[in-house]
Amino acid sequence: MEWEEWKPFYLRIVREMGYSIEKDREAAQVLRALLLEGDEYILKEELASVVEKRAYVFGAGPSLGIALREHDFSDGTLIAADGATSALLEAGLVPDIIVTDLDGRVPDIKIANDRGAFLAVHAHGDNIDKLTAYVPLFSRVLGTTQTEPLDIVYNFGGFTDGDRAAFLAERLGAIEIVLVGFDFGNTVGRWSKPGLKEHSPVWESKRKKFAFAKELLEWLEKNGKAKIEYFRPNP
Repeated sequence: MEWEEWKPFYLRIVREMGYSIEKDREAAQVLRALLLEGDEYILKEELASVVEKRAYVFGAGPSLGIALREHDFSDGTLIAADGATSALLEAGLVPDIIVTDLDGRVPDIKIANDRGAFLAVHAHGDNIDKLTAYVPLFSRVLGTTQTEPLDIVYNFGGFTDGDRAAFLAERLGAIEIVLVGFDFGNTVGRWSKPGLKEHSPVWESKRKKFAFAKELLEWLEKNGKAKIEYFRPNP
């Protein structure tokens, strides 16, 4: 998804979620400066070399734990959406790529990064403090934004960590994307937020995000080059 395709979605998201375009742009500039200062950033071509033809994108839905017990997922690239990193580590897996706005368990993201995971760190108006605190701790970081892309800060499309990870996989060459732990139901997986000890009833802002994520994944399925499918574990 190019910027001009993403822009109408973005403007609607900003309006309905009450976000600030100016703060989003500020966050992108902050992330760019941090990446240049630390000199640990990577470009999309380097990350593309990690992406195999099949990519498993892991969301943090309640079904994720069951899926990880059922299947070893060794036949493709493992891309964890933020908090799903913790579930993969619990299962003895290290994701190849983590797509994160730093809203998950940062210590687990750091562990995975130290074990070889690449990071796609996302800048938005609500996480500037986290960017400043945590980006200097990481290596092999690709920067992303939800506003106009900058030279080393990309916008592949997508809103939540989960659907954004799918857009990233498609843009970087995956031809089959399997979505794991994407439930979009009335329950939020316990890996979604650091403070959650167990699965939780969905809250209103999360429900809105689920709706946008589903819409965007449907767009990707119709307009992208990759085949999109959902992994549904046995009950």
